Amino acid sequence: MTQPIVSIQHISKHFGGTRALHEVSFDVLPGELHAICGENGAGKSTLMKILSGVITSYDGILLVDGAEVHFTGTKDAESEGISIIHQELNLVEQLSVAANIFLGRELSQVFFFRDDRSMEHQAALLLRSLDCDIPPNRLAGSLRVGDQQLIEIAKALSLNSRILVMDEPTSALTEAEVERLYRVIAKLRSQGTTILYISHKMDEVFHLSDRITVLRDGQFIATRNTKETTASEITKLMVGRDIESLDLGPRNPRGDLVLEVRNLSLAWPGHARGYRLKDISLELYRGEVLGIAGLMGAGRTELLECLFGASTLEPTGEILLDGELIRPRHPAQAKKAGLALVTEDRKRLGIFNTMNVGRNISMCSLEEAVFGPMLSHSQEQQLSYSMVSKLKIKTAGLTPPIGSLSGGNQQKCIVGRWLLTNPKVLLLDDPTRGVDVGAKAELYRVIRGLCSEGLGVIVTSSELPELLTLSDRIMVLSEGRKTAEFRIEEATQEKIMEAATKSWNS
Repeated sequence: MTQPIVSIQHISKHFGGTRALHEVSFDVLPGELHAICGENGAGKSTLMKILSGVITSYDGILLVDGAEVHFTGTKDAESEGISIIHQELNLVEQLSVAANIFLGRELSQVFFFRDDRSMEHQAALLLRSLDCDIPPNRLAGSLRVGDQQLIEIAKALSLNSRILVMDEPTSALTEAEVERLYRVIAKLRSQGTTILYISHKMDEVFHLSDRITVLRDGQFIATRNTKETTASEITKLMVGRDIESLDLGPRNPRGDLVLEVRNLSLAWPGHARGYRLKDISLELYRGEVLGIAGLMGAGRTELLECLFGASTLEPTGEILLDGELIRPRHPAQAKKAGLALVTEDRKRLGIFNTMNVGRNISMCSLEEAVFGPMLSHSQEQQLSYSMVSKLKIKTAGLTPPIGSLSGGNQQKCIVGRWLLTNPKVLLLDDPTRGVDVGAKAELYRVIRGLCSEGLGVIVTSSELPELLTLSDRIMVLSEGRKTAEFRIEEATQEKIMEAATKSWNS
């Protein structure tokens, strides 16, 4: 029998009063692609962080090539040939692409001067192996999420790892980039690399994996040979019940017009096209979800940023909220007017990682807890607890660090933060990125519930089935322009993709 390259034996981990893992045991075989599946909060990422040396304090035994190891940091894991591509991006935004790839392992010339030219050359070769043309001297912070994810992958590849952990690596990639990643994975496997692959996308798991291990509530549930199981069985193991179809109940009746956008345009200086958005018009009514579809680069995020006053350049056109013209040039102005935005990049632009759960929720509503010159902590806690209860956030109170929560529960905290501002319109930019099927269903029900209270919601998503499930209407963007709008009764994936791939010659 083949000796496991990794053997996980009775691993347990607690964060304060929260149990992340309990007595988890399974083996990983050399050269296989082993998928790790489970809902948000199942313990997938925690377990992989233990394997890669990110988390060093835990109970249980970890064996690599039959020998017990206990890493004191990521460098120990890397010395054993183990590296991880995190779900949440881990780049230093002020450094170049090449500097990020070689961070902590900088190449040097004589007299120990850093050899930027060699690092940029080798970074370019790594990026080329990913069919990626990002200039290695570009600042990482200037790149969109999809490109930043590719930099993380190149960084891991530069370590020549024999065991590679991929935590939701395709969550921010376009279809073309996903296919490119599949080719890279095939190449790595042909060279004997073992891959542990976390994903909530069943088609991806069944396309790539040899075996699938399911975790639920921090515990090992089962390991299945991929060819001997089905997506419905894996989903049932993940959530402990069948999810044949998602029933969100009847759609909410449409209320009054709450938001109107007329001929919104956003310039793109230095680009051949000249604009990121051009002549976008839309209407949003109370109680409805307007979905925004489009491929990466179509302008989905830029549209929401313009509405929220977060675009670098000032857009042209008109934005009317409850019939009144507004011109938000800063998120604070948009918030005051009645707009709220949940960004696509939870780590960089969403959570305050050094603060606890309670403060992350109350951050934008502290004025509600101020009496005279003092902040009332009891009132602040009451505000936060109201959202924990309303959104069913799974947390051991308000004091745990926000990073100890699962991605889905972190997202609920951000939604709760903005709900406390009593918005008229909620803007959600790819809100379920990296979220599993069970947590997605919870978020969908939260969104529908908010609409039943009269809120208007605009949501973008890179997943068409999500938009078709959640939206009342779907607007399609291509190359910064509106190409179609469908009532949900007439929308299909084929119609949306046809509109999303339309090219403009002017």
